Amino acid sequence: MPTSTPPIIDSHIHLYPSSEIPSLAWCPPSHPLASQHSVTEYLAAAGPAATPNLSGFVLIESDRHNASSADWTAPLQEVAWMRRLATGAPREGEGHSAADARLCLGLVPWTPVLLGPEKLGAYLEAAEEEAGPETWRLVKGFRYLLQDKENGTALGEGFIEGLKVLGRRGYVFDVGVDQHRRGRVQLEELVEMIDRAHEGVEEGEKLVFVLNHLCKPDLTILNQTDPSFIAWRTAMFTLSKCRKTYMKLSGCFAELPDKLKERSAEDIFSAILPWLAVVVAAFGPSRLMFGSDWPVCTVGVGEESWKKWHRIVDMVCDLAGLSEQDQAMLWGGTAKEAYKLEC
Repeated sequence: MPTSTPPIIDSHIHLYPSSEIPSLAWCPPSHPLASQHSVTEYLAAAGPAATPNLSGFVLIESDRHNASSADWTAPLQEVAWMRRLATGAPREGEGHSAADARLCLGLVPWTPVLLGPEKLGAYLEAAEEEAGPETWRLVKGFRYLLQDKENGTALGEGFIEGLKVLGRRGYVFDVGVDQHRRGRVQLEELVEMIDRAHEGVEEGEKLVFVLNHLCKPDLTILNQTDPSFIAWRTAMFTLSKCRKTYMKLSGCFAELPDKLKERSAEDIFSAILPWLAVVVAAFGPSRLMFGSDWPVCTVGVGEESWKKWHRIVDMVCDLAGLSEQDQAMLWGGTAKEAYKLEC
């Protein structure tokens, strides 16, 4: 055990004010997350025990309406929201203050990477203008969710060339795929996407990929001989061979059976240990980073979910026998390195 708790960088959270919930593509009024989730609520979820060690967070885009990438209105509205957070200039009732700006260490907005270099460039110009220079320097990467897109989307020529543009500009690409609901094809296409995005590219311009949520494996299966587990495990070791890939230790609650979500951190840890052991072995602490996936992590788990996931990751550190230096990387150092955070 470390003699002191290392600083925490939460590498994966989503924030939005109540006034902008209608712009979320996945959030009808009946959704359990259809209420304000801002910095005030986030800090309450982390609790006073964690916040003294919380250096800050990386804010990830929240999947706003974008009409198949043709309409940028809602994504640019989100960039404006990020600007208010990052500069400490909230509108009344938005749930953050000027003092909270220090917690915003990095921003990962949406980007229409599939449209190819020309239109991607036009979007980046529009986003930079919306953000302003003070906020734009905090934009460390971009995300375009693949989990709900047609098979083959990530392998289109425009998509691959768009990824190369992001790499040349020094950005990171956050990868959202879903093996649980979409099957092994998402993992197979992910491996090919990374290979093609790096093909013929100078080492210093190769895009860094940050994989979200263990690539969403099916955590409801009980048998490690299940083809789903074997396919996922194989993909994890294949992906880890590329030094430009990092993995977020996050998002597992959403893949659990409903009854297990209600159990203790210790019970959940025991149930998902085979998956946790694989990513620790494949990526190691220098390419694993803590992420809470707040507030998505609360669905079916409750308001103690941030603390519960923190406890599970703490148990990962103990079981793996990580040194103080390795624990410091997992809790914050890896995120700082991957996203080039200035903190």
